[in-house]
Parts: sequence; structure tokens; C-alpha cells
Amino acid sequence: MRFDDDAELDTSEVQDARGSRIPGGRATVGGGVVGFIALLLALFFGVGPEELGLSSGDTTPAASSSSQAQVSQSCKRGSDANTKEDCRIVAVVNSVQDYWSQEFPRRGGTYSPARTVFFTQRVNTACGAATSAVGPFYCPGDRQVYLDLGFFDELRTKFGSSGGPFAQAYVVAHEYGHHVQNLMGTLRKAQNGQQGANSDAVKVELQADCYAGVWAHHATTTADPSTGRPLITSLTGQDIKDGLDAAAAVGDDRIQERFQGRVTPETWTHGSAQQRRQWFHTGFRSGDMAACNTFTP
Repeated sequence: MRFDDDAELDTSEVQDARGSRIPGGRATVGGGVVGFIALLLALFFGVGPEELGLSSGDTTPAASSSSQAQVSQSCKRGSDANTKEDCRIVAVVNSVQDYWSQEFPRRGGTYSPARTVFFTQRVNTACGAATSAVGPFYCPGDRQVYLDLGFFDELRTKFGSSGGPFAQAYVVAHEYGHHVQNLMGTLRKAQNGQQGANSDAVKVELQADCYAGVWAHHATTTADPSTGRPLITSLTGQDIKDGLDAAAAVGDDRIQERFQGRVTPETWTHGSAQQRRQWFHTGFRSGDMAACNTFTP
């Protein structure tokens, strides 16, 4: 995956709260999708909110106003995205939102951008407080994506993904798929408390995988507003393979087998490895969000 060296990165779409001290107080978990790992930990190992650093009390947002300086100073152009991990994530966020900002009007709607927050160890959100153990997640309460960049190492070392820049891009695009669902009113279907291979929670996650694939289909043709040219200049077959591998690595069956030694489909919340690969590939092959109706057999 390569970015246009001369493209200007929009760092206003990312808030860098890494290293910030989180104010005292605690927050309530609720209101939506809590990412790849938290629910799985709770379901498989009986880990509750207290053990994950999620508890009841205030809902004070995290991040100081001065914490934006790191990415705004170091991530200016596509050339920075080609050499620095955090700048690459900024560029992916820009590309994903460029696409959805152009796609929604074609369907008679309006896209409202969502910011990504980089954090380390712990963060407070409108959906509650979370630790890095939660993994990447989208909070519909404040319409922000939360990401500890250390997760990308864990994706490879703990979950067996092949890694690579596009594996990271897939994760980001998946979370923005949840933002798209939130804007369209679909995300609430995951909030009925159901689990299992045929649950709405799984269908919501698979649709977010499909939306990530739709973006990937258009990534090298979506114009960057600053240049009129695509921000992403090339995606290789290996890039897409890395994305498919990352999708499979966080399949419920793969995670259950790795961490509990058995597969229990009745507790699934995200879908199997095969399903996640399939739906990402469906979105990538078609390039059409209409192909992402995971709710109809």
C-alpha cells in the first residue's frame, strides 16, 4: 500500500491522546460496539467490567487539548504516511472518510465525519472507560473510533495475522464501517443482547467487514480533496491478502480455539474466520454497499 507523497494529510480527523493522563473518575460501559476483544474476553473467560477497567460512574471524555501536537507536527504529507505507522493510520482515516463523504451524497444522504483517537493503556469515552485490552472500538455515543496502536503488534503476535500495513487499514476501515452503520441506523441491531452465529451482533460485524471491503475496492480511485488525486496510489494482491488474513485472525472460532481450546458458536459475537473473510471479499469484489446486506440469508 502506497500513498501519494505530495498529498496533504488532514490531522484534524485524528486526536492523539497517547501519553495523556486520564482524569480521575470512572465511566459506564454501554451504547454500542466495544471492539474486537472486550466482549470476547468477557464471554470466554468471565472477565467483567471491573477487570477490564470498565466500571460505573462519570462519563468524562479523555484527551487533553494539547495532545494533538504529535501527529499534527509529524504527519503532514503522504510521504510521512509511507514511512511512519501513526501517519499511515491518519492517511487511512482520511481515505476512508473521503470515500464515505462522496458515497453518501450519491445515495441521497450526508456523511458526518468521525474522529479517531489514539490512546495508550486507558481512555474514557461516552460509551465508558476502556483499557488497551479492549482493542480497537467505535463508540456511537461520541461518534469516535478509539485505537491503541499497540493492538497491531498483538494482531500479529497473539492472533496470528500475517500483519502488514493493509491489515492495519482493514481494522480502521472496519471500525468506520460501524460509524456508517450508526449513521444509517443499523448499529442499534447489535444492542439487543443476543449472541450466537446467527445473531444480529454477528450480522452487524460482518456488514462492517463488508463495508471495509467496499472502501478497499475504491481506495485507489477516490480523489483526495487536497490534490484531486487518490491519496492511496496502489494496493497489491498481497495487501488484500493481508486484509483477508487479518479478518480471519479475529474470527470468533479462531479466537476461541486459540484461547479456550474449543469452539462454541452459541457465544459468537463477530462471526467465524471464514465468514469474516467472505464478507470483506464480497465488499472488495463488488465495491457496492448494497452487496453488504448480511441480514438477509
